[in-house]
Amino acid sequence: MDIKVLGPLVAEEQGISVVPTAAKPRQILALLALQADRVVTVPTLMEEIWGERIPRSAATTLQTYVLQLRRKIAAALDGDPARQAKDVLVTRYGGYLLQVQPGQVDCQEFDRLAASGRAAHAAGDHAAASALLGRGLDLWEGSAMVDVRIGGVLELEVLRLEEGRMATLELRLESDLLLGRHNEIIPELRVLMARHPMHENFCALLMTALHRSGGSWRALEEYQRLRDALVEELGLEPSGRIQRLHRAVLNADPALDQGDLSAVVG
Repeated sequence: MDIKVLGPLVAEEQGISVVPTAAKPRQILALLALQADRVVTVPTLMEEIWGERIPRSAATTLQTYVLQLRRKIAAALDGDPARQAKDVLVTRYGGYLLQVQPGQVDCQEFDRLAASGRAAHAAGDHAAASALLGRGLDLWEGSAMVDVRIGGVLELEVLRLEEGRMATLELRLESDLLLGRHNEIIPELRVLMARHPMHENFCALLMTALHRSGGSWRALEEYQRLRDALVEELGLEPSGRIQRLHRAVLNADPALDQGDLSAVVG
């Protein structure tokens, strides 16, 4: 089964969609897909669907939803004598498991590429890091599970995925900066700052890229925009790290022209 959750929910068996239109079975499939090859317990599924107001008929209703999913899988498997729906959506003690092959779930592939990219970055291979992290980010087609109703359990899963996406994007941009691609990443960083005007890490990367492109005055403007946003929205000054970067730009610190930011801002 090919599954995508990094955008609209997609689940296909032999090219045929098995995604239900009804909201609750769709939630169940999304949660099983996120935890593919791992058992999702019945209480967890109930919490996702009904929250704290679990009805007395919940166990029977949940079994009905699982049966609906299996019927869609069975229809997609029609003609495959080697597999049955119960071999894909497996009943295990206390819960259910969606069985897939390696590489068939995009969020698992994203996690694998992001981990490989982090390892390459830590080893100083920034070209490999940028390529691996970029491949992971290319798997995203919008906000995670954008067309699925989100309960309490899925909400945390989506938060984890989105935080991972942001961290991976930061590291890919840092890798590109270390590769001397400062001119190339400036437009992307400007868009990110427009979307996240109080994001200090994006601002630090943009300031450094602008400085290395001969635009120190523009780097100082970006700092001022960040400071204005933080003071107005939160009543806070920028962190010591970004203030040290600001001073380094003002003083034309030669350390800003090469290497990573830790040499300048700690």
